[in-house]
Formats: sequence, C-alpha cells, structure tokens
Amino acid sequence: MTLDLGPATQRLAGVLVNVTDNQLTLPTPCPAYTLGDLIEHINGLALAFTVAAAKDVPPGGSRGPSGDATRLPAGWRESIPERLAALAQAWRKPDAWEGMTRAGGIDLPGQVAGLVALNEVVVHGWDVARSAGQPYESTPEAVEACLAFLSQEPGGDEDVDGNADTGDRPFGPPVDVPADAPALDRLIGLTGRDPAWHAL
Repeated sequence: MTLDLGPATQRLAGVLVNVTDNQLTLPTPCPAYTLGDLIEHINGLALAFTVAAAKDVPPGGSRGPSGDATRLPAGWRESIPERLAALAQAWRKPDAWEGMTRAGGIDLPGQVAGLVALNEVVVHGWDVARSAGQPYESTPEAVEACLAFLSQEPGGDEDVDGNADTGDRPFGPPVDVPADAPALDRLIGLTGRDPAWHAL
C-alpha cells in the first residue's frame, strides 16, 4: 500500500507560513514544545523521513528531530514548505514503501515509516494550527490511514516520532473522544491530545 502525502504536507505548509514571529513562544499540545520548538521539530522530521524514503541513511545513522526553536533556520517559512514538498515527493516512489529503512535511529519497515511520516504531518499540522489559532482540516484518506495505524495493538511498532514503542500509546494515554466524533478528533484523541485544546 502506498499513500500520497502531498495533500497533508501542503496543508501543513499552508499553516506554517501564516505563523507570526510573536506566536513562536506560544504553548502547543506537545507539553515540552513551544510553537517555535515544534516547527523546528517538523523541519527535522521532514528531512529524516525524506532520507528514510530514499533509504539513503548517512554514515552513523540518522538522529531524531530535536525540537529547539533556537535552531530554526532563517527563512524557515520558505524552506520548511520546500522540505515538506520533497518529503511528499520521496514517498510517491513505490519502493519507498518496500523493504527496511531507518529513521530517528530506529530500523523499521518502509511501510511503517511511510505511515509514521504521514501521521507526523497530519497530527503536527493540527498542533501548529491549534496553537496559532488557525483552522485545520485533513483529507479523509489521510486521517483514516493514521487512525488504522494508531489503532493497531501497541508493542513492536514505532510511535509517531519514529522511536521504539515501549507499549504505550504515542504522546501519552489516549483522551476519551465520543465514538461518533469526527475522524480527525478521534485521531487527535488517540495521540493523547484533547481535541478541544486551545493555546489561549
């Protein structure tokens, strides 16, 4: 199975370019990250999962994205969308989804890496939008793929940051969300976030 990450990366890019400098210190649904930290994390994960798609891991392996606003590059509103577009393009190649690869220092099947990358983009897109007070939508196909991925029994799979799963759900215990809630809200709840969260 292959999925087009393009719509999700384009949506995230559209949110990022509208983040203002004075919003970079705002809190996010990721307790350890300010909005600036989260954007720098996205910058790193986009590169890491592009490399994973190409299976072109550098000598010494890849490192997980850091999440440090002080490392945001100049012109990040232009460079990160470009990096996200490259991520989507890399995963349009069928062989990206085959065999084994490595991301964040973890060996994992290409199929899993592609789903991890998609989930990162969709969920962190929601994080950024909610922190910055922007609207956010994702395609039903992307949300359903992420829901199916995260609904698998934990243990042995990788979490959405590409780290070895320790038996817990990504980001913490799931938040109870009504079964008839929109699919995106149910996905957000599965990642340990409250769909009603707001920065302000």
